Amino acid sequence: MICNINIQTDFMPSFCTVIPFLGNTNLSTPLAIVFIVCLLAVVGFEFVNGFHDTANAVATVIYTKALKPVVAIPWSGFWNFMGVFTGGIAVAMGILKLVPLDALMDLPVGVGAAMVLAVLLASIAWNLGTWYLGIPCSSSHTMIGAMIGAGLAFTWYYGGQGVNWGKAEEIGLSLILSPIIGFGLAMLLMYFLKHVVKYHALFHIPTGENDRPPLLIRGLLITTCTLVSFFHGSNDGQKGVGLLMLILIAFLPAKFAVNHHIPNDKVLFQLNQTEQLLQKTAKLNQGKILDITALVKKIDQAKFHLSLKNETDKKNTYLFRKQIEDVIAAIKTVREDKTLVINTTDDQLLHDNASELSKLVEFAPLWVILVISISLGLGTMIGWKRIAVTIGEKIGNEHLNYAQGATSEIVAASTIGLSTAFGLPVSTTHVLSSGIAGAMVASGGRKNLNNNTLKNIGLAWVLTLPVSIVLAILLFMLFHLFI
Repeated sequence: MICNINIQTDFMPSFCTVIPFLGNTNLSTPLAIVFIVCLLAVVGFEFVNGFHDTANAVATVIYTKALKPVVAIPWSGFWNFMGVFTGGIAVAMGILKLVPLDALMDLPVGVGAAMVLAVLLASIAWNLGTWYLGIPCSSSHTMIGAMIGAGLAFTWYYGGQGVNWGKAEEIGLSLILSPIIGFGLAMLLMYFLKHVVKYHALFHIPTGENDRPPLLIRGLLITTCTLVSFFHGSNDGQKGVGLLMLILIAFLPAKFAVNHHIPNDKVLFQLNQTEQLLQKTAKLNQGKILDITALVKKIDQAKFHLSLKNETDKKNTYLFRKQIEDVIAAIKTVREDKTLVINTTDDQLLHDNASELSKLVEFAPLWVILVISISLGLGTMIGWKRIAVTIGEKIGNEHLNYAQGATSEIVAASTIGLSTAFGLPVSTTHVLSSGIAGAMVASGGRKNLNNNTLKNIGLAWVLTLPVSIVLAILLFMLFHLFI
């Protein structure tokens, strides 16, 4: 049907399709179908992520007989759900910064569709392949590689910077260092339990179905399983939120480039107050290099476009988004300049205003978080056994004992929790499997490790990035043929 809510400057009518929960969109029927396919694909990715990574949380409680699978899997699924639902969106926004959103907004929607589909299908394909082979593989690693690949393909076709290499380096370091940290900390904690705590019941290896740990140890194992599940949701689940927001911004930028639910008068108050604070700071620093004119100009531009942005005007809405990002960056520059004199109260107000303004461009609707939470939670309850067998039985040459299970999960939960707090994606799979390896080494030296399994995990770790990059490039090139 013809949509009369947005008239283009060339006087051509904009076709639109009504989509449940989103209302009228400026998408033609073919693009609306692709959009729905992308939504289903991101749900599928998070579902696969759930059953692919479930073993990281449940393998230890299952193989130490602390919980039966029929209880452990739903329990882990629930806490994965809660992790996504309450974990914030810092990691999700970090994911968004990997791709060239500004460049995508100046191109046809089909380009964004090609990029999103390439990222999602490349990630799902590699995740499913490694799951089928029973090899623990990082969904984070896979997704980051796919985003880099799609960004490189974008640069090939359209020039510019297709990948935010600064953000990619930051995320890459997080993914590389986290398993090394997991291995080292688990080994140290295991040595501590062996030589300082010396509680012999901790080192018992269960031998039969009814050989259950003592109540205290069982409580410890269930607690660590819960924490890993929760923090897995808060970190890995946010990646799904970031992907879903990428889809929404790529296809419906006018609706989702900024948070239209924040009242304009509130935004205007924050912009006016920021302008006053910057002018006051300039007076305190006369003679110093502080181009207050340029900063005020950015704020005035944002105030002008505040009244123009709306849910049907892509150009002005996305321009407003970029102007708000410029204002936030200007505030950060002023606050971080140690040569400037800033009143303590004013500095705090600038910080508060920057935080509030960032909510305009760094947000995720509640329904997005719910969709990803449910997808991850349901995925957690299916397909867990292949990876769990590898985690529980094949990393070491002996069955997991209570101390090894608890140690690896304490380290995994701590590492993932800290990474989430800093807004960095981290591999739950690699952190936990390296933690188990560290605990095994602390128990019986290197000979206690299963070299074949470790070679497979290492090979997957090495191959994930290049394979997902190449897959995403090829898929982008394929989908680009239809634009």
